Amino acid sequence: MTFQRIIVGLLILTIAGLAGSFYLNWKINNQLQTMKAFVEGSVFAEAVAACEKAPSTTPFKWNGGARTSVIGLNSVKLDKYRIVSSYTLVADGIYCDFDPIKRKADVGSNFLERE
Repeated sequence: MTFQRIIVGLLILTIAGLAGSFYLNWKINNQLQTMKAFVEGSVFAEAVAACEKAPSTTPFKWNGGARTSVIGLNSVKLDKYRIVSSYTLVADGIYCDFDPIKRKADVGSNFLERE
């Protein structure tokens, strides 16, 4: 009988631990999504202006474009201490990557052409 109580107690603790970890994961995920949306909203106007002014053989026209979309904020972790972020926009099949840290835009006509 004691063995069964111990097993049931451990099972309840395991279920409670899993429920707690899923709840914390959900909470943190919502906070990160909110922060990402805030950053994307604050960078958007600056990214459009920089992309339209960027020198390129294929001009990037966001305001006059027929098909425009926002891919969003992306990041790549180069090493332990450096994370490179970029904000990507697409207008009429022309991609533009905006670096919010350097405030620089790179325009490419297809996805593989970009750096």
